[in-house]
Amino acid sequence: MNKLKIKGIFKSLVISFSLGFALPALSATPKDTIIMARKIDDIKVLDPAEVFEWGSGEIINNLYTRLVTLDPNDFTKLVGGVAESWKVSDDGLTYEFKIRPGLKFHSGNPVTAKDAEFSLRRVVHLSKTPVFIFNQLGWKPDTVDDMVKAVDDSTLVLKIAQPYANSLVINILSAGVASIVDSVEVSKHIKDNDYGYNWLKTNSAGSGPYKLVVWKPKDAVVLEANPDFYLGAPKSKRFIIRHVAESSAQKLLLTAGDIDIARDLSADQIKQARSDDKVKVATTEKLSTYYLGLNSAKNEILAKPKVWEALRWLIDYQTMANTFLDGYYKVHQSFLTGQDGLQETPYKLDVEKGKALLAEAGYPDGFSITMDLYNTAPQTDIAQSIQSTFAQAGIKLNLTQSDKAQGLTKYRSRGHDIMLAAWSPDYLDAHSTAEFFVRNTDNSDNSKNKTAAWRNGWEIPDLSVLTEKAMMEQDAEKRRNIYLEQQRVVQQNSPMIMLFQLIESSVLQKNVNDFISGPGFDTALYWKIEKTQ
Repeated sequence: MNKLKIKGIFKSLVISFSLGFALPALSATPKDTIIMARKIDDIKVLDPAEVFEWGSGEIINNLYTRLVTLDPNDFTKLVGGVAESWKVSDDGLTYEFKIRPGLKFHSGNPVTAKDAEFSLRRVVHLSKTPVFIFNQLGWKPDTVDDMVKAVDDSTLVLKIAQPYANSLVINILSAGVASIVDSVEVSKHIKDNDYGYNWLKTNSAGSGPYKLVVWKPKDAVVLEANPDFYLGAPKSKRFIIRHVAESSAQKLLLTAGDIDIARDLSADQIKQARSDDKVKVATTEKLSTYYLGLNSAKNEILAKPKVWEALRWLIDYQTMANTFLDGYYKVHQSFLTGQDGLQETPYKLDVEKGKALLAEAGYPDGFSITMDLYNTAPQTDIAQSIQSTFAQAGIKLNLTQSDKAQGLTKYRSRGHDIMLAAWSPDYLDAHSTAEFFVRNTDNSDNSKNKTAAWRNGWEIPDLSVLTEKAMMEQDAEKRRNIYLEQQRVVQQNSPMIMLFQLIESSVLQKNVNDFISGPGFDTALYWKIEKTQ
């Protein structure tokens, strides 16, 4: 189907949705097209040098090939992406990558080491939000051109500042910022030394399984299959992501046959779907978590550790998990999940203990404070539960709702009192999450390191040093013990209260097969999804 027809499908979907399903329902979506509904209002750009949001992260995973990638058949393993193989020098400071032969961009241009050099360097020179992922390797604007070099078309040599754990370095190069862009195509659109940024925000130049046709903010993204994808042509020629914020609207679209996949149904709707023989549920345990960020830098009440402790006892974790979060989230009270995660869950609702701690902190009658959250379930439900249990100890919790983009902007600038936030690692090494929660080397308002520790004003020089020590540790068990120690500190004495781990459940039409979400926020594989009739 040509681009004009794809846009026609896109337009008809937009019209149907805007009319509130007034048009007759389709008996089924086109056989060669997957239409998925999910919340994508957090998408700001589609340039992999800047993408740092959940919706856009998943999309660029299907537009680009990263230098290194996760094995699509086993997400616990790292395999070559653009790089077919690599070797590490004896001193651990030099990594040599061989580029996969025969790989082509959507433009038809060959993928070379020069493209990889251009891609990694532009991330550092553009210095957008996720640049810290590369900065930790010692790559800065004044060093990266000497440390990232293409020796020839098939060989890329990377130097790093310190001999970090090899597994950490390779994991970093599997992050979204390690997506390799078509330097020849992007260079055609460079203006005022912007590295093609203003063009690549709304266009794609990758070698992934799909290429971008159109993105309409807060509405839809339309993708077209790349038949030359190195792992095989995608099973569906088109992939359309519809922004549908309300779970009830997603359910109606699914029931009507207007979509193939609903990604954001409520726990009750998922429970109903399990007993509906017309649909099926795909469930994945994610590395994503929910937590409360308490701004100890800007709010004198939240600067007191006794208040941190009190609030931990004023949350009804288990009741939420057993009711509206059932089958959707589970109680998890540490920042790491999976095999590195601390599994202890010592906190439960104990109003009397919470009130006693508030009295010790100087607030026997409670206080008034504001919580920011996204304006969608389950955040709204979680916030209302916390509002109710806080009130039992005299705390008046005012709720301020916004879309994801607005909420993230406020949180990243320390504009909150309490933030109900979500986290998913940028890559699957434990350091990605530890870096976010237990590293804050500059607590000033002008810091460029916008970690959760910084956002919540938590000054932790000793823990930051420990985070850096873990980066260097080659012994896996010793690294794990460092992270366990850090998790206990965050769990018991930090301005961050860990709440839940995501159990992602997506509801699919019966004829949709091989939906693979993967453990990360950006690991879903669209190209494997197949529809039968």
